[in-house]
Amino acid sequence: MSNLALYRGIYTEERFQQLYGTPPEPEGSLAGMLKGKLAQGCRCSRAAALHLLRSRLPIASWLPKYQPRKWLLGDVVAGLTVGIVHIPQGMAFALLTSVAPVYGLYTSFFPALLYMLFGTGRHVSTGTFAVVSLMTGSVVERLVPEPLQSNGTIPAEAALLEAQRIGVAAAMAFLVGLLMTGMFTLHLGFLSTYLSEPVVKAFTCGAALHVVVSQLQSLLGLPLPRPAGCFAIFKTLASVVEALPLTNTAELLISGFCLAVLVPIKEINNRYRSRLWVPIPGEIIMVLLATGICFASSLNTHYKVQVVGHLPAGFPQPQLPALHLLPQVLGDTVALTFVAYAISVSLAMIYAEKHHYVIDPNQELLAHGLSNLVSSLFTCFPSSATLATTNILESAGGRTQLSGLFTSAVVLVVLLWIGPLFYYLPKAVLACINVTSLRQMFLQFQDLPELWRISPIDFTLWVVTWLSVVVLNVDLGLAVGVVFSMMTVVCRTQRAECSVLGRAGDTEIYKPVKHNSKCFEIPGVKIISYQAPIYYGNRSFFRDTLSQLVGLNREGEKHEDQAPGIELKMDISTVESNVSVLDKKPGSGVSVQAVILDCSGVSFVDAAGAHLLIQVCVECQKAGMQIHLASCNAGVLQTLRSCGLLHHLPPQQIFVTVHDAVSSLQQTMESMELKDPTIWV
Repeated sequence: MSNLALYRGIYTEERFQQLYGTPPEPEGSLAGMLKGKLAQGCRCSRAAALHLLRSRLPIASWLPKYQPRKWLLGDVVAGLTVGIVHIPQGMAFALLTSVAPVYGLYTSFFPALLYMLFGTGRHVSTGTFAVVSLMTGSVVERLVPEPLQSNGTIPAEAALLEAQRIGVAAAMAFLVGLLMTGMFTLHLGFLSTYLSEPVVKAFTCGAALHVVVSQLQSLLGLPLPRPAGCFAIFKTLASVVEALPLTNTAELLISGFCLAVLVPIKEINNRYRSRLWVPIPGEIIMVLLATGICFASSLNTHYKVQVVGHLPAGFPQPQLPALHLLPQVLGDTVALTFVAYAISVSLAMIYAEKHHYVIDPNQELLAHGLSNLVSSLFTCFPSSATLATTNILESAGGRTQLSGLFTSAVVLVVLLWIGPLFYYLPKAVLACINVTSLRQMFLQFQDLPELWRISPIDFTLWVVTWLSVVVLNVDLGLAVGVVFSMMTVVCRTQRAECSVLGRAGDTEIYKPVKHNSKCFEIPGVKIISYQAPIYYGNRSFFRDTLSQLVGLNREGEKHEDQAPGIELKMDISTVESNVSVLDKKPGSGVSVQAVILDCSGVSFVDAAGAHLLIQVCVECQKAGMQIHLASCNAGVLQTLRSCGLLHHLPPQQIFVTVHDAVSSLQQTMESMELKDPTIWV
C-alpha cells in the first residue's frame, strides 16, 4: 500500500486566505457595476461579430468544415430514410392533432429545414411528435369540437370547421415559438432541468397511453367525440365500450392487418438494427399497400371506410395565425412549450453524449422557437424533436444537420406531386402507425426494476407522475410530477443526514461513526457533519438534531446526565459582554468540551440559517462548549460574516479542514505552547 506523509502548519481560514487567497476586489456601487456590464456588452469587434454569427447560426460554423467524402453518403441515406418515415407519421400525427393530414406534411417539412440552420444537435430529427400532437389536439377539440354526424356535413361547413381547427393549432405553434424565443433572450434554457429524467419518462409513457386510447375510435371506425379534462382515458374507454356494437368491421379488419404487419417489422428493425443497412420502411409500405387496396376495392363507398380525402398539392399562402386565440390557448401552450423543449433537449443531449460533442441548450431554444414561429405562418401545428425519427436518423448513419435537407426534399416531393395520390388512404392505417410508433415509450416499463434498485425515491416519482398523467390529464399530470419532484428535493434537504464523525486511525480522514466501524471519536470533541444547506426550511430540524448530538436541551443548557469526560481546563472566547470565561474545572464531569461543525456539505446558508448558527454558537459557549467551523465554502462564509458571526466567533475558530480544527484543539487541550504548530499524518 502506498503511503502519504503530510507536513504543514495548522490553517485557520483567515491565515489560509492571507497566504494563498486572492485579494478581495474593491466593492463598487450598483450603478457602476451595471455601467461596466453594459459597456462590456456593447463592445464589438470583428472576432466578436464572427463568434456571434457562428453561435446564433450554427450552420455557418459546421458547413465550412463539412467533409463530403466521409459524411455525405451517411447524411443522404439517413435523410432520405427519415423523410420516407415522416410522410406517414406526419399524416398520422395530424390525425392525432385533430386537423387534416396535409398539415402534418407541412409540419414535417418546415421545422426540419429550419433546424438544419439553427440547431446544434447533429442527430436530431424535428417534426411531428405524438405527445406534442396529443396536447395540441386536446386544445383543438375543446375549442372547436367536431359534430357527431360529421359524415353528413356540408362541404362548406366542413371546410370552415377545418379552417377553425388549424387556426387554433397554428396559433399554438406561433405562441410556442414566441415563448421559446423569449426564453432564449432571457437565457432560460436551464429551466428544462426542472423536468427530471423520471418525470420526462413517466410523462411520455403516460401520454403514450392517452394516444393509444384516443386512437381506438379510428381503429374500430366509431364516430365518437374526444373527451377532454380529467379522467379522459376512462371516459373514452366507457364511450368505446358503449359503441362497440357500431364497430365498422372493414376498418377493424384493416386495423388488425396493419398491426399484424407493423409490429413484427418494428421488432425486426429493433432487434437487427446493427445488421440492417437501413430500417425496413414498414409505415410507407403499409400506406402504399392500403391506399392501393382501398382504391381498387372502393372500400370508402361500399363499406364506409374513412379515408384521408383530398390532399392539396403545393404550399399554403403564408398568413398570420389567429392572434385573437392566443389568450385562450396561453395556459395549455406554456405547458406544451416546456414539454416540447424538455423532450427536444433530452434527445439532443443523449446523442451528443453518445457521439462526443456538445450542444447549446439555449441555442436549442432559438432553433425550436424559430421553427415553430416560422412554421405557424404556413398553417403548421407545434413541432419538436421526434423520438422515432431521431433514432432512425442516428442508426441510418446520419453525421450532421445536413441530413435535414434531404428529409425536407422527400416531404417536398410528396407535397408538390405525390400528395393527391393518398386520397384513398384509410384513416385506420394512420391510427395503427400512431399506435406502433409508441413502442419505445411503453418499453420504459422495463426500466422500473432497475430504477427501484438505484433510487426508490425516483421510482416513486416515476409512478406518481405516470398515475397523474393517466388519471388526471396530460398537462395536469406533468404539473403534479414537477411539483412532486421538487417536494422530494425539499424533503431530502429538510431531513438531511446529520452525523457524528470519527477519525480513521492516525489519518486525517474523518467518517461517520457507526456500529462496528473503525472510526473513533476524538475524546472531548464532537465533530458534527451536516450534508445539506442550512435554510429556513430545515433550520428547526438542524437545531434539534445538533442539540441532541451535543447534549443541549431546548433552553441551550447541557443535560445533567452527561457521562464524565476528560478533565481538562479550556478557555472559551468571549461571546457577550456578560459572559467572559467559561472554565472546565477538574472533576466537572462534562464530556463534550468542543464542537466542530463540518460545513463541507453545506452548499449555502440563508439569513435564517446564518442567524441559527450564531444562536447555536452562543448557546454552546454558554453551556461551556467551544464551537469551531471547518470546510466552509466562500459563499457560506460571506453570508455568515454579513450576519455578524465574527461578533460571536473569532476568526481563530474557523478552520480550513476538520483535521486543522482537531489538531488545534488537541494541542490546546495538551497545553502545548508551540510557535509553529504542525500536523503529522
